[in-house]
Amino acid sequence: MNSYDFKGQVAAITGGCNGIGAAVADRLAASGAQIAIWDMDISAPEDRVTAIPEQNLLITRTDVSDLASVEAALAVAEAKFGKVDVLINSAGIAGPTAALADYPAGAWRKVQEVNVDGTFHTCRTVIPGMIARNYGRIVNVASVAGKEGNPNASAYSTSKAAVIAMTKSLGKELAEHDIAVNCITPAAAKTRIFDQVSDEFVAFMLSKIPRGRFVTVEEIANMVLWIASAENSFTTGSAFDLSGGRATY
Repeated sequence: MNSYDFKGQVAAITGGCNGIGAAVADRLAASGAQIAIWDMDISAPEDRVTAIPEQNLLITRTDVSDLASVEAALAVAEAKFGKVDVLINSAGIAGPTAALADYPAGAWRKVQEVNVDGTFHTCRTVIPGMIARNYGRIVNVASVAGKEGNPNASAYSTSKAAVIAMTKSLGKELAEHDIAVNCITPAAAKTRIFDQVSDEFVAFMLSKIPRGRFVTVEEIANMVLWIASAENSFTTGSAFDLSGGRATY
């Protein structure tokens, strides 16, 4: 297992109680980081999260679609840890599966509010502090769906394409600082987001992956750890593929 030194650093992880976010929190904590989790559902975090020493863990109920909620979460994190060096945007929802012509307008808006607006809100909130300290690492969790588009998942695909574009734009804006902004574009992993889509859609996603299996959250965390580390001092505005051979670019 690769190891990176995050001692003295503070990582804010949205959606960090479960799934990808929890796996990333676990790896970062094991590498010395203090962890601030910003999540809507804080009632039952994964065991790997609760195993993080209490003095190094802060869990705050946060609605990333609400800018004021994110700003309040940062204030709480700064009160305990003093700063945020690393931001992992893992919070996201899939929305229902339906043809675009039949897609519920309210569900469309909700997917954009969480996946796109949420990423905007957290980046907007932590960036001033990163600029002031001339250091930061931002990793946005996009999706291979944002590159290729999944049929009957236009809301999700659109939101993740927007996250990729936001990453590229922000990476250029902050390039003069020691702040790296990158995203990952994984294929599907078996997380609670599967509960939001049909079995038929899950089978469709699996059929598109040449590896013949879903990516694990641990594999995702391994890649995120390097992207979020000080060792990643040059690459910014990039999308890192985790699609098991599916992505064509």
